[in-house]
Amino acid sequence: MVNQWGIQKFRTALLFITMLAVLAGCSSGNASNESDSASASGQDKVKKIIVGTGTQFPNVCFIDENGKLTGYDVELIREIDKRLPEYEFEFSTMEFKNLLLSLETKKIDLIAHQMEVNEERQAKFLFNDEAYNIFPNKIVVSEKNQDVKSIEDLKGKKLIVGATSNAAVLAEKWNAANGNAIDIVYSGAGEDTNTQIKTGRVDATISTQFAIDYQNKVVDAQLKTVGEALSNSKVYFILNKDEEELKTKIDEALKSIKEDGTLSKLSTEWLGADYTVEE
Repeated sequence: MVNQWGIQKFRTALLFITMLAVLAGCSSGNASNESDSASASGQDKVKKIIVGTGTQFPNVCFIDENGKLTGYDVELIREIDKRLPEYEFEFSTMEFKNLLLSLETKKIDLIAHQMEVNEERQAKFLFNDEAYNIFPNKIVVSEKNQDVKSIEDLKGKKLIVGATSNAAVLAEKWNAANGNAIDIVYSGAGEDTNTQIKTGRVDATISTQFAIDYQNKVVDAQLKTVGEALSNSKVYFILNKDEEELKTKIDEALKSIKEDGTLSKLSTEWLGADYTVEE
């Protein structure tokens, strides 16, 4: 009788221990599942941002000899991506003419393609506050021209600009304040401004040092900029109107990229000079 009672107690104790082990295993499994869920929830907080850009803008957004998308705007977005862990930036390449429509139809969330502000764009879209490029607009003449050293020297001479371009606006504004002293010529479709300056048909145009450096290198334009900056063209990212939070985060990242010198380095590396400050 005593032996049977002892055996019964042993069996009960063994059953109790087994139950505890099972419960412990269940508890451990639940904790693991909760941890996995928390981890998954954390991953869900990373928001993907589709960045629209191009592949045909040398030094800015292009495909290099290794087939890699790179350039100033591209590498700047990658730097912003590093500094905003709550976002994941992914590129979508397309022709320049399709960028604004893709943004409007929300196929992309952001445009990185050297975009300037104008009234039409501002009415539809949101620009960030921190300019990431500032290009001084200057008078451009032939390298051989020693007479024109500023816009003042263009009085009585011909200045060629694209109709409705920023250069045209600058020229027209200066002319209005100075008795229409410059003969403004508007370039037609397919007209080569460089050739017209080279051949002396016109005396000058308005452009940026970055653009002139590129033309001199690629097509031997033989041009130079002269005088002080007439204005500064500022370049921004474009977003949809409902992306205020993303805009704020990008501006915060850009400020830190400027402050630690990274933006200046990227500009010098890809654009040939520091185009991040006003002249």
